[in-house]
Amino acid sequence: MFNGKLKAVTFSYDDGIMQDQRLISIFNKYGLKATFNINSGYLGTPNRLVREDVTVEFVRPCAEEIRSVYEGHEIAGHTLTHALLTKCSDEQVVKEVEEDRLRLSELAGYEVCGFAYPGGSVGCFDNRVARIIKEHTGIKYARTAVSSHSFSLPDNIFQYKPTVYHHAEWDKMFDLANEFLSSDTKEPALFYVWGHSFEFDIHNTWDRFEEFCRLISGHNDVFYGTNREVFDI
Repeated sequence: MFNGKLKAVTFSYDDGIMQDQRLISIFNKYGLKATFNINSGYLGTPNRLVREDVTVEFVRPCAEEIRSVYEGHEIAGHTLTHALLTKCSDEQVVKEVEEDRLRLSELAGYEVCGFAYPGGSVGCFDNRVARIIKEHTGIKYARTAVSSHSFSLPDNIFQYKPTVYHHAEWDKMFDLANEFLSSDTKEPALFYVWGHSFEFDIHNTWDRFEEFCRLISGHNDVFYGTNREVFDI
């Protein structure tokens, strides 16, 4: 199933920010692959966010840096302006998703086909939005922000629910990893982690995440790929 293996691990990180570079260095160290979902309309813009009373940098790389920053990993869409698509008209959905995809494709040097819904786990997608994306854009798969706590493959590739959200579910993520690694599955099993790289700055959890990467990596019965690679698109 996954390059001849029944198990696969993939990661997905949203927004396209400079902390992605540190995250990529960890992934590369352990032979892991990730997909990075980028808002092309905000490239090159500096900002700061306050999360849990902590101020973190939120700086987006410039357009000309995109290809080198994400080399070896997958670039995917996240809308032009981080729009809440369920509040957009049909035409606005197509514009936000397809123009972002086309811009990113030009910058990446290959056709971008992946997508992550912006706006969190509540109200960020619905059947209408998923249908529009499927029928009127070049997107081939779309990830939600709703954890499944499951290793099952998606029934609907345009409303895919990842296994776990690293920032809010640290203990669950480690527990699921141990379950995944120890299982003697007879069916394809996918462990999919998502989040935002700035979240590692909030409680300085970079070392903890590297511990997770050390745990999940290097297993001969596991395929490590980008979202596109594990979905074989």
